[in-house]
Amino acid sequence: MAGIWPLAALLLLSLSISTAAKQTYIVHMKHNTKPDSFPTHHDWYTASLQSLASTPDSLLYTYSNAFDGFAASLSDEEVELLKQSQSVVGVYEDTLYSLHTTRTPAFLGLNTDLGPLDGRHASDINQASKDVIVGVLDTGIWPESKSFSDSGMPEIPTRWKGECESGPDFSPKLCNKKLIGARYFSKGYNMASSGRGYLKKRKEIESPRDRDGHGTHTASTAAGSQVANASLLGYASGTARGMATHARVASYKVCWTSGCFGSDILAGMDRAIADGVDVLSLSLGGGSAPYYRDTIAIGAFTAMERGIFVSCSAGNSGPSIASLANVAPWIMTVGAGTLDRDFPAFAVMGNKKRFAGVSLYSGAGMGVKPVGLVYNKGGNSTSNLCMPGSLEPKLVRGKVVICDRGINPRVEKGAVVRDAGGVGMILANTAESGEELVADSHLLPAVAVGRKIGDVIREYVKSDPNPTAVLSFEGTVLNVRPSPVVAAFSSRGPNLVTREILKPDLIGPGVNILAAWSETIGPTGLETDTRKTEFNIMSGTSMSCPHISGVAALLKAAHPTWSPSAMKSALMTTAYVIDNTNSSLQDAAGSAPSSPWAHGSGHVDPHKALSPGLVYDISTDEYIAFLCSLDYTIEHVQAIVKRPNITCSRKPGNPGDLNYPSFSVVFANNRVVRYTRELTNVGAAGSTYEVDVTRLPAVQVTVNPSKLVFKNVGDKLRYTVTFVAKKGASLTGRSEFGAIVWRNAQHQVRSPVAYSWTQL
Repeated sequence: MAGIWPLAALLLLSLSISTAAKQTYIVHMKHNTKPDSFPTHHDWYTASLQSLASTPDSLLYTYSNAFDGFAASLSDEEVELLKQSQSVVGVYEDTLYSLHTTRTPAFLGLNTDLGPLDGRHASDINQASKDVIVGVLDTGIWPESKSFSDSGMPEIPTRWKGECESGPDFSPKLCNKKLIGARYFSKGYNMASSGRGYLKKRKEIESPRDRDGHGTHTASTAAGSQVANASLLGYASGTARGMATHARVASYKVCWTSGCFGSDILAGMDRAIADGVDVLSLSLGGGSAPYYRDTIAIGAFTAMERGIFVSCSAGNSGPSIASLANVAPWIMTVGAGTLDRDFPAFAVMGNKKRFAGVSLYSGAGMGVKPVGLVYNKGGNSTSNLCMPGSLEPKLVRGKVVICDRGINPRVEKGAVVRDAGGVGMILANTAESGEELVADSHLLPAVAVGRKIGDVIREYVKSDPNPTAVLSFEGTVLNVRPSPVVAAFSSRGPNLVTREILKPDLIGPGVNILAAWSETIGPTGLETDTRKTEFNIMSGTSMSCPHISGVAALLKAAHPTWSPSAMKSALMTTAYVIDNTNSSLQDAAGSAPSSPWAHGSGHVDPHKALSPGLVYDISTDEYIAFLCSLDYTIEHVQAIVKRPNITCSRKPGNPGDLNYPSFSVVFANNRVVRYTRELTNVGAAGSTYEVDVTRLPAVQVTVNPSKLVFKNVGDKLRYTVTFVAKKGASLTGRSEFGAIVWRNAQHQVRSPVAYSWTQL
């Protein structure tokens, strides 16, 4: 016992603080300093807390895979006492993270009739994915969904160690050979919403069941079975399916009504790693933080070491720059783009002008007779935004109301209009959301329009003494051009945690995505929405993330020996940056082309990713060298890597030296930046590649050698690229973009390059 803490001193201090206000902290321990007198680390942690006079229920979680340490309910004084122990590396306050809330497989080229993929048919690779397990950390699962049918699936892989936990509304018997795991983690949430916590607790059933819909949607997007005749109230009708229809699904419920707590997320990752998942999908996140303070980054590092591919959403804080979440280089950071499918709706003004928008409204409609159109003419106010309680019924009753997009949920605005007596809504974008159109299943007739059309309609209301409008709806259309387009909401770079690592990594479909849904909640998620549906259409990087997770499952099935870094490289270097009009990818936030700070390497291309030719692989030791280059303390590095004998004895390099598949070149008091990369041949023996570099007026780029000849499969060859900022270029505070591409007749291995000047 004496090996735990200086007990005599700690006990004297702790007697007076055992009843102080407490909250959840994550405690990082020196794993190898456990006294031999304790059989397990759990016993050690329990005794450690008892030495502080903490109550028996203070210990919330013991982490053994994703992290070295535990989560506990502690007072401020107890935290200070823990920090005095030589066995404690750090004590961190629990963090609240948030969710980043049919035709996709066809859009991505995953139909089985499109020919061979890397010498095999898509159906063969999809069948092979029966041995791949996708773990989804989210709001739980709706097991009765047809998307989790196990019809025709073989027995569960014998290596699987997970289970289905029971709850008041969830029987383990609901799991099957498709949904092979369902767990829940609520101790962090319970602590924050208890009488001792800081959240107001809503009554919530604790079980793996999804009562939000988000988790069911993401899980079915990644690996849902095929379901015929799927739609949202008639919209997007067709066969719904996930990316890897034969992969197994394991659900880890870590998110509750108030959000997702870091202690619960870490517990879910800890358990998923032990259970034996192959892919981890997390459509959630918070703000940027150093990696040693980032719960998801810490858990993902261990997952990567164990061969688990980790895919995370980039966030929905676009188009603001530097708004990314989940930027650790061992995580696949996924932004969002549009599909080539739309849901057109129209608003016809009293002056006969007809404006196009989108909507998923499925009710009786408002007929063909125009009605009055109103908009608050006083400028910015809560009435403009249709905030709850902001509309005067006498002004809006029987009329269509223009509501500015922003602040409160889009569907809530429609409910506010309806409750005030309005009969329809035009949801008009502002400058922040630009021309991005997101369709919603509104509770009243409603049409969403872009900023330009919104401004025209606003001006019409202001200038016409008797403005009127009528709304109409035209269902589902396909082959929309241009597509894909980067979603305005998709979070953007640069990466403020490490400027030398370009993020996001790529984009995937994330706008108006149809997938399975929880039948305890209506499609809008509003309490007043009593409609029930088996499928819902949602938008967000939450939706793009599981697309990449599912494609990663296919990659794992096709190439089971590839490392997560090799898989990530294959997805990034084969992504495309040209849309279906043969133009550069566009940005919905404006009229200009998108940049790598918005789309990363480009839009995912599953076909080409299966046969990338070359990959940029990264070992754990290379990631450790990267962490050492960040001027972290040894304790900070150990918090991430979880190895006791790490040293940063070698002279630290530049963070940009990491063998990453993209480049971020930062000119800061230097005109020359030089990086070396290593490529591994995963294509044919005897392959020769030549380099092609984007030429920019302000930067000279030299690659040496300019030709790589790979004699054998598995050969590794290096090249050095030198970036020189030309003299006289006044670019401080600006950015430019280009690419480095290795080509041969079969493959194009493309790496985007972002240049930024901070000071010269």
